[in-house]
Amino acid sequence: MSRRTRLAAGWGVALLLVVAFAALGQWQLTRMHDKRAMLEAVERTLSARRAVPLSHAGDDARRRDYDWAAGRGRFVDAPAFVLDNQIHDGRPGLRVYRLFAPDDGAPLLVDLGWTPIAERTARMPAADVLHGEGLLGRTLDLRGLLAPPPSAGLALGPAIGQGPAWLMTRFDAPAIASAAGLAALPPRVLRLDPALPAGYARDLDILPNTLPPEKHLGYAVQWFGLALTVLVTALVLTFRKPRR
Repeated sequence: MSRRTRLAAGWGVALLLVVAFAALGQWQLTRMHDKRAMLEAVERTLSARRAVPLSHAGDDARRRDYDWAAGRGRFVDAPAFVLDNQIHDGRPGLRVYRLFAPDDGAPLLVDLGWTPIAERTARMPAADVLHGEGLLGRTLDLRGLLAPPPSAGLALGPAIGQGPAWLMTRFDAPAIASAAGLAALPPRVLRLDPALPAGYARDLDILPNTLPPEKHLGYAVQWFGLALTVLVTALVLTFRKPRR
């Protein structure tokens, strides 16, 4: 194989790698901008706190947006939905959801916050969490942040396992609706106001189990650096004088 042929083949591989690394860097930059815009939208909503009815959770046109909402209703007397593998203050645990039937709309899921696992073998919260003590059977005034649900991630295996509560490996809205006997769920959930006495450990952090914008920027720099390294290496190998 001649040197020209080897150089052509090498440049083909190098350009493929440069394009791939640059595309990954651009994707990380896009994720950074998306998450910054998300955080800014939440900050504006929390600063204003102009409450809309809870029925706005079903507004499909705002399924990716954020609203402060308030309303009166009752929690549905049904098993809780608990999302596994949730981190709070560095500790693993469960995030608890319950169906709430507002006076002015269809039932929606309420994020009641994080709770530790009562028994590692059972991977379930404590009995009072399972049975909704202090929540069920009475009319409540709720308020909080209407937000998109957590990302489903990779769909490996069944989303929900039945027990004293519905244990979820990922947030799968159709599976939750089916388990609850509903045709569909509103596209947004209510993140309960931390100032309310109901619920468990919680905040309004919308990036609790995912990367912040700064991490995406760091990864973007790494991918662009790899693309530049490949390009420089190809140039050096091209213009280096061949040894006799």
